[in-house]
Amino acid sequence: MAETHTFQTEAKQLLQLMIHSLYSSREIFLRELISNANDAIDKLRFRALEDGSLLEDGGGEFYIDITVDQEAKTLTVYDNGIGMTEADVISHLGTIAKSGTAEFLEKLTGDQKKDASLIGQFGVGFYSAYIVADEVTVLTRAAGTDQGVRWVSKGEDAYTVEAADDLPRGTSVILHLKSDAEEFLDDFRLQSVVRKYSDHIAVPVRMLQDVANDSEPAAEAEADDEDKTPEQELQAVNSAKALWTRSRSDVSDDEYKEFYKHVAHDFEDPLAWSHNRVEGKLEYTSLLYVPKRAPFDLWNRDASRGLKLYVQRVFIMDEAEQFLPLYLRFIKGVVDSSDLPLNVSREILQQDDRVTTIKNALTKRVLTTLEGLAKNDPEEFAAFSNEFGEVIKEGVGEDPANKETVAGLLRFASTKADGEAKTVSLADYIDRMVEGQEKIYFLTADSYANAAGSPHLEQLKAKDIEVLLLFDRVDEWLMSHLTEFDGKSFQDVARAGLELPGDEGNEDEEEAGDDPLADRLKAVLSEQVDEVKKSSRLTDSPACLVLGQFDMGAQMRAIMAASGQSMPESKPVFEYNAEHPLIQRLDSEADEDRFADLATLLFDQAALAEGRALKDASGYVGRINRLLLELLSD
Repeated sequence: MAETHTFQTEAKQLLQLMIHSLYSSREIFLRELISNANDAIDKLRFRALEDGSLLEDGGGEFYIDITVDQEAKTLTVYDNGIGMTEADVISHLGTIAKSGTAEFLEKLTGDQKKDASLIGQFGVGFYSAYIVADEVTVLTRAAGTDQGVRWVSKGEDAYTVEAADDLPRGTSVILHLKSDAEEFLDDFRLQSVVRKYSDHIAVPVRMLQDVANDSEPAAEAEADDEDKTPEQELQAVNSAKALWTRSRSDVSDDEYKEFYKHVAHDFEDPLAWSHNRVEGKLEYTSLLYVPKRAPFDLWNRDASRGLKLYVQRVFIMDEAEQFLPLYLRFIKGVVDSSDLPLNVSREILQQDDRVTTIKNALTKRVLTTLEGLAKNDPEEFAAFSNEFGEVIKEGVGEDPANKETVAGLLRFASTKADGEAKTVSLADYIDRMVEGQEKIYFLTADSYANAAGSPHLEQLKAKDIEVLLLFDRVDEWLMSHLTEFDGKSFQDVARAGLELPGDEGNEDEEEAGDDPLADRLKAVLSEQVDEVKKSSRLTDSPACLVLGQFDMGAQMRAIMAASGQSMPESKPVFEYNAEHPLIQRLDSEADEDRFADLATLLFDQAALAEGRALKDASGYVGRINRLLLELLSD
């Protein structure tokens, strides 16, 4: 008996978007269905390595068949792959993109062209069928089971599931075509779409083809031509040769791009790719792609990701994460080795020295590809950096062997760049150093605005010294690992010990004699600061807060707090600009209560300029109000 289920709320919304032509090209639906069918066959091949009975008939011939019914106006895509159980059907077809659906909907802009490019990040290719079909039926039986399943939906708000008997192993997706999509009943049209998008599929994609009857005499054949329907049989219409096994010179750019869309389930072209065959101690072929856009789960380090692994052209694993470091988790592609055992498992992969060797080589290959992109197409690399720059920063701390190379790929905003665009490389910075400069100066903050407006920059701007402005959430962690580049050390301009060209060490030199103002300020601010001193770094601001050399910054404190870890107490140094009118007015204040209010206000303002949260916001408001009342009463 058929059971009716309703789609989740987000699924309904997404289905409507799909049905109303969110895709830029309607023919994409066939590529997606063929890609899903190929994945199902790959999964069965892998499982059959351990359990040959799953093949049922004992054979290993796999295929994807496309057939049409002109009278019923249906198009069917069948594969003899792994198939699905009832639970699989409900899980995979009843919940679009699973947990990612809500995030997908949040990212929609209303611009169909831009929104279409998001679809590939959320694994919703099956539902592209509703662009050309007003009803979809799925007939499926999982390998190794006896009971089949029928799934039917019009793509509105519900679907039905019921048991089905006498089904072959695998899955048939039957599309009841809309009246304006009947072009896809034409064999020639379908063949052209298959060859355009799926020629690289290693499984034969078969369609009915006319077959000449060589045994019939020519004269009889001609006489019967008008009365006889040509004999037909299923024949492959794609080359059915894995693209990565072909020579690079034999593969066009368009073929590379279409293969990327197949392996990545993306709808945009890749940014770059690298195709290599290695022979020698180890033999393997790799085809690696750099996507244009980050997936929605990029920051989920525990999510499944990795390359498709083939051993001797036999599919082994869909997401082999052992072949690239975690900071390159966005790379898509295929690795096919002749030197790993066919029964390779996840545990063996983690322990095998051959895997480590391949991983090191592939990592260098990706980094070399990115270096080439940065050199040859700076605009495209800037787009890459905007999407993946933060995750690449993880490599500085996690990949010591390639630390210098990874650092060279990073891009930053700076005091000599336009706005908050991250376009400055460390090599660019070093080329622009002023005479006598030996350090790379940087400043971390929680936003570009707070970094660009920081009082710590004043003296450096006066000396025309460039400062890198770091405001990504991982930047303070990054700089704890990135201590030098190309022989130049880094210096945080917001910390004690700032040395500038021409006056190294002057900042911390104490003037002879007492400093009564510093003593008065320290008496008021003793609970909040470690020390009070005159500043040599300020030219326009009255005061600033300076971190100790080994104190934890605001970003790291936020990360530690979010992870539930305790943090050591530390107090900043309060530096004041003795030449600033506010400080001079404060120095002449005789009323100690008023002095305390003004001193605390200066501290709070300095904290706000750093992007810090005030510990006593109501006290700050009260002091501001008292000051305003005094001014208004004068």
